[in-house]
Amino acid sequence: MIVELRDTALAERLFIGWEETMIWSCLQNVMGSIYVTDSEKPESAMACVGCFAFFAGEADEELVRGIPESVAIMVPQNETWAELIEADRPEARKIVRYAMKKDTRFDRNALRKIADSLPAGYRLRSLDGAMYDLCLQEPFSVDFVSSFGSRENYLERGRGVVVLKDGRIVSGASSYSRYLEGIEIEVDTAPEERRKGLAGAACASLIMSCLEEGLYLSWDAQNLTSVHLAEKLGYELSHAYVAYERNGNGSAAR
Repeated sequence: MIVELRDTALAERLFIGWEETMIWSCLQNVMGSIYVTDSEKPESAMACVGCFAFFAGEADEELVRGIPESVAIMVPQNETWAELIEADRPEARKIVRYAMKKDTRFDRNALRKIADSLPAGYRLRSLDGAMYDLCLQEPFSVDFVSSFGSRENYLERGRGVVVLKDGRIVSGASSYSRYLEGIEIEVDTAPEERRKGLAGAACASLIMSCLEEGLYLSWDAQNLTSVHLAEKLGYELSHAYVAYERNGNGSAAR
């Protein structure tokens, strides 16, 4: 039977070496959950945050079959897990995502220049309570706040910057998840407003704000377009990795 692991320290050894901040969120009990089939001495584990599930340890069919309905992206630790996902979740589409290095040293002058490059008619604003409500009104911006579950939780733990045009959110960068040392970024722009530098300006502003707080802003890219934006901001590519997306509901922005 699948159960939520209360003592997350019991699963730490299963995720050793996996530099993924959403896993750290679960292990640190900041947000998300870790599920196991043996709560006393787990040999397999599934870490879930938002629409992501990360599988570690010995491949366990019960965990793969028991993923929460909210999970759209499944990430295997190794090929054995990947084969199990392909066998048990034939509806899932194999994709490639890109992890950026976690030790970026940012050039603040370069970031400030990017943040100041917004076209006329657009302005940056911190993602506060009023902006939280606006995020929920646009399909592209829902994931800026959705993983936190409530306005109160986001305002306590989340960080974000949005771009406004005529009072409407048209782009932004926000925390998809939070861990003790920083946030995992979510960035997107309304389809009709893309290729104007809006996302870059929001990201640069958010990075500078997080640096002032001593928080690191981690970046995991869904595609090469996201990789190129990250590199413009100072990140370096670490590696590509395989994931599985079901129902086409995976986060499309980062």
